[in-house]
Amino acid sequence: MAELVYRPVIGAALTMFKALDLKIDTQGSEHIPRTGGAVLVSNHISYLDFIFTGLAALPQKRLVRFMAKDSVFRHKISGPLMRGMKHIPVDRRQGEAAYAHALDSLRSGEVVGVFPEATISQSFTLKSFKSGAARLAQEAGVPLIPMALWGTQRLWTKGRPRNFRRSHIPVTIRVGEPVEAPSDQYAGAITRRLRERAQELLEAAQRAYPVRPKDADDTWWIPAHLGGTAPTPAAVRD
Repeated sequence: MAELVYRPVIGAALTMFKALDLKIDTQGSEHIPRTGGAVLVSNHISYLDFIFTGLAALPQKRLVRFMAKDSVFRHKISGPLMRGMKHIPVDRRQGEAAYAHALDSLRSGEVVGVFPEATISQSFTLKSFKSGAARLAQEAGVPLIPMALWGTQRLWTKGRPRNFRRSHIPVTIRVGEPVEAPSDQYAGAITRRLRERAQELLEAAQRAYPVRPKDADDTWWIPAHLGGTAPTPAAVRD
């Protein structure tokens, strides 16, 4: 079926990023399979993470179907776009329908994007992972592809104003090797292994990030354990 909505949206996003002069550094896209189903799993630090996660799959000519909260689908502007891009609405009170939808997508050879922390991490550290991504991969017989984003929080994150000025913000994206999800293993164990891989990728992205805070007022986007002023995980209930 022709992608009458998704590809124009991608084009618009790329045009916006060029206008903002974002410095996007992506490594590891080759780990995303060119064909067949896969669960693409990322950390979550910004409202824009789904766009950058999707960009990581473009070199492999894949379009990612994201699981997103159903309220986004009810919005008069984002709703038609989300449905047109065939993303998957998630009602947290009744998650079975979203799970079945995602499973059907994987079995039909789609790449499904999941943020297993469920919400944006205001500490910019990895929260605990929910096991849904691992269970989907197990049941569909597809790999989990871990990845990490860094720098996206500087554009738009929870509790901070949007920064859509031409400010040359770098965004670092790292995609890791597939994590297998055998059906005879406990989903919790696979999830722990997946989170460990994501943590390694996050640390690699942070080490590769080309800029540091300009001054004391610019340390808000750095986690507390790295010397920044972002709230500690214990201080936030996100």
